[in-house]
Amino acid sequence: MAMISFENAYKKVLDHSQNYGNEAVSLNNATGRVLAENIVADRDFPPYDRSTKDGIAINFKAFEKGQVEYSIQGTLAAGAPQSKLNDSYDCLEIMTGAVLPENTDTVIMYEHIAIKDGKATVIKPPILGQNIHYQGGDEKKGAVVLHKNRKITAAEVGVLASVGKSEVLVKKLPKITLISTGNELVDVHETPLPHQIRKSNMHTLTSALKEEGILPSSLHLLDEKHKIEQSLEIALKENDVLLLSGGVSKGKYDFIPDALQALGVQKVFHRVLQRPGKPFWFGVHKELGTVVFSFPGNPASTFANYTIYFKDWFNKTLGLPIPKIDVILKEDINIGGDLTRFIRAEAGIKNGKLYAKIIHGNGSGDLTSLVKSNGFIKLAPKTTPYKAGDLVPFIAARSIL
Repeated sequence: MAMISFENAYKKVLDHSQNYGNEAVSLNNATGRVLAENIVADRDFPPYDRSTKDGIAINFKAFEKGQVEYSIQGTLAAGAPQSKLNDSYDCLEIMTGAVLPENTDTVIMYEHIAIKDGKATVIKPPILGQNIHYQGGDEKKGAVVLHKNRKITAAEVGVLASVGKSEVLVKKLPKITLISTGNELVDVHETPLPHQIRKSNMHTLTSALKEEGILPSSLHLLDEKHKIEQSLEIALKENDVLLLSGGVSKGKYDFIPDALQALGVQKVFHRVLQRPGKPFWFGVHKELGTVVFSFPGNPASTFANYTIYFKDWFNKTLGLPIPKIDVILKEDINIGGDLTRFIRAEAGIKNGKLYAKIIHGNGSGDLTSLVKSNGFIKLAPKTTPYKAGDLVPFIAARSIL
């Protein structure tokens, strides 16, 4: 089967986004999750007229009539029930957040008064209604304060707490198992023989998924066809998503595509006109609903395909927007042939504009160059070189600020 274009492969992956339903979690466990419900204000915000300064509350009509010295009737703290100014020519001391007392309509901060012998003298003329946060000024009761399909951060947690949401309805996360293949791989704590390497892709993907709130299971398969099929059969039944690394190229020990097909996984595509990550295999088990991302085993290929395909599939599955970022090239680069190229780059802001510096590595097996970059520039093949100053798409792998 002929290779397909990157654009076609990307569309097919997103066309297979899923819906794993919703679940309720406690507010303390909601950070990083995606809202599955609209959140409405259970009362006006703020729920009462409140002072925004420490100072005195007065009736402005008294000031208009020439009153500049006020006897202090008492002091109001935040959290106390509403009080009342009995005499319009007196005042009440009031703290920030306290309920504005009846018969007052203006707050003068301490810096604009002088207090002596139980009296407050105005030294800077006030404006009617100043330093008051009025009831419902932020939101009215029943207003939607957070819309569903929004990722919950510290700011959202504060709003949720304010409306009394001790439990929140969020999108369920898929159950994922990471699978590595190959006789050449050994555990991190082991000393590899000259013909072996330590497992890195599984740890990279585990870390990446943890950033999405997912703690995946992991599995390593040796290059034995029968055992690969046995293990994959169980994994397909027990997971929503499988992320595989290795075993999808054209080598004699690359058994993964045949094993998946034998187990009823429908191949959507295998091999994409891109670099790195050309041997990418993608499929779905229709009956079980399990989605399978099978990446080539080279570190840069695995990481690039995870960043380019899986993260956008995951965002669409959760109803989150898919980021679209363009950057300005800092140097010329020639892209010949027919492959879409994903080139490691370091994006950064200079003079208010986002530029990308190309990170030159040693191919898809070069893991250390990934540390120097914060994403990939996407360059479609064309006959003329890309020039410094050209605007090109950027896929962020981590923060660019």
